Amino acid sequence: MADEENSNLANSLKEKLHFHNYRYYVLDDPVISDFEYDRIFRQLVDLEENIPGLKAADSPTQRVGGAPSPEFLEIQHRSPMLSLGNVFNVNEFIAWHNRAATRLQFSNFEMICEPKIDGLAISLTYENGLLVQGATRGDGNKGEDVTSNVRTIRSIPLSLQSPNPPPRLEVRGEIYYPLDAFEKFNNERLAEGQAPFANPRNAAAGSLRQLDPKTTSERHLSIWVYQLGSVDGQAAPDTHWEIMQWLRSLGFRINPLIELVTNLDSVTKYHQRWIG
Repeated sequence: MADEENSNLANSLKEKLHFHNYRYYVLDDPVISDFEYDRIFRQLVDLEENIPGLKAADSPTQRVGGAPSPEFLEIQHRSPMLSLGNVFNVNEFIAWHNRAATRLQFSNFEMICEPKIDGLAISLTYENGLLVQGATRGDGNKGEDVTSNVRTIRSIPLSLQSPNPPPRLEVRGEIYYPLDAFEKFNNERLAEGQAPFANPRNAAAGSLRQLDPKTTSERHLSIWVYQLGSVDGQAAPDTHWEIMQWLRSLGFRINPLIELVTNLDSVTKYHQRWIG
């Protein structure tokens, strides 16, 4: 009976911490104080230390603690991770729209506008709702296994918010260095007599590829998820817009500036708001 009570308590504490991590790191809307969060976290740590069998991969206590890796293993992507195509003016964008309309055989299709974040592309794989792999894009076909490092990024869910998660789910996103955290990190480097990083993108890439996950955890990286890679054993929504809302419901951090638009004029207005 005691074993069952301890197991139920551990699961309850994990659920609370996952919920509050989601509120804080994904929604940016915490509902408890740091002191109360730390109290719950310490309760779970003590319970797992006293009963090691309760310690599981999806526990918030296991975000940091993996042994430093001597090297990154190579990962074969199930489908290529391609880089985005670019257009540099309105005429090039209209030409792209015309090509897409020709392939679709109709021109009034919906489009999604979203800011491009400069960071490091990442593939995250979940099995039965649990994070099992994080891989860099690499050359597009093969990347590096950085699972231990992505587990330290608190805006990446260790488990999906679903009572019936897909048997396998892969999502893709961009890991980046928030500007305030980047500036703080560079100031610390300068104070220690070290050269600062040139830009947040290089700093994010270097931070994610640290051999010691504890070093990655100290860099305070974050993520925006922008694409479904694949899903097995469960139907995904039909449109990209619906997929993004679905991924948000599973606990992923989706850019709040994403917009659904229906014509070329709406896209150019969205772009103008950003370039001023």
